[in-house]
Amino acid sequence: MKIVILGTAYPLRGGIAHFNALLATHLAKHHSVETITFKRQYPSFLFPGKTQDEGGDLAGVRPAPQLMDSINPFNWISVAWKVKRLKPDLLVFKYWLPFFGPCFGTIARLVKKGSSVKVLYVCDNIIPHERRPGDVVFTKYAFKPADFFIVQSDAVERDLNEHFPGAAYRKVPHPVYENFGAKIDKAEARRQLGITEPKVILYFGYVRAYKGLLVLIEAMKHLEDVVLLAVGEYYDDEAKYRQKVKDLNLESRVRFVSDYVPNDEVAKYFCASDVVVLPYLSATQSGIIQIAYNFDKPVIATDVGGLGEVVVDQKTGFIVAHNSVDALVRAVRQYYDENKEPEFSENVRLEKKKYSWENFVAVIDELVAKS
Repeated sequence: MKIVILGTAYPLRGGIAHFNALLATHLAKHHSVETITFKRQYPSFLFPGKTQDEGGDLAGVRPAPQLMDSINPFNWISVAWKVKRLKPDLLVFKYWLPFFGPCFGTIARLVKKGSSVKVLYVCDNIIPHERRPGDVVFTKYAFKPADFFIVQSDAVERDLNEHFPGAAYRKVPHPVYENFGAKIDKAEARRQLGITEPKVILYFGYVRAYKGLLVLIEAMKHLEDVVLLAVGEYYDDEAKYRQKVKDLNLESRVRFVSDYVPNDEVAKYFCASDVVVLPYLSATQSGIIQIAYNFDKPVIATDVGGLGEVVVDQKTGFIVAHNSVDALVRAVRQYYDENKEPEFSENVRLEKKKYSWENFVAVIDELVAKS
């Protein structure tokens, strides 16, 4: 089968690019795969980060042709004709933001016209938790030419059924991210980071208001012997987070790494930590859990979206009430007081076997075969 993946991909950066790279790698074991990415993913005035580029090599991954322009309809026509000449059997779009609906929907329509190509959307979100005008309209436009969908959590499944009843889909868990290198001994990882304290928790990923880092910082006030690594680029006002730490006199126990972390440096932050904490106020799912699981790290997460479907409460971590300082404090204290790391880490090693790329690819093959 000839497959074309369209969307964010290396040399662009971020979790969607990593997902598409791994998906292409595993699909290519059985199929012919091409990936096409953006030459302009977002207009600069809409992009809250510092850069959209990876800024380094991605081991084993060939840069995808940068052809798409997310806001130029004439470009969508041009890209569609280039894709059409490849004569694909399947187009795959990773969908997380309705902003891309017009681009994806137009390309899909034009490629399908007069051909037997099928269209698959792998959905991180249907309607995002940060709502914007036009979300439903753009998503409906994108999904109209779709033949089938993959959703990765109960929350996204509910949204799909609500807005697109009768859609053909399968629910498949988000596979583990396995592209960040080998595990590092905890002591060595801490030596590399200059950490000498015995208790270290990790917040990792882009910082947005809905991800609840301010709540976790507030909780740190009550976790006197714990160090927090707050690692990730800010898509929110960084100053208010640093001011919060200063106001609570936590400068010595909250360590900021306020940049995007290159792939070859991710391992040391996860391996240096005892547990990963996701204090989200809202969510559908999170790829951060799948990075944590890759390094056999337990997770403390809040009871939002699909987080509780992946973090098994009392087994691979704790699920706690969202927007609750007390709940986070209790969970972190219990984790250390009861020495949960050995037990939970072993459970993670067993649990993550279900999150395989082989299973994900098999579901895609099944959907296409039945169509």
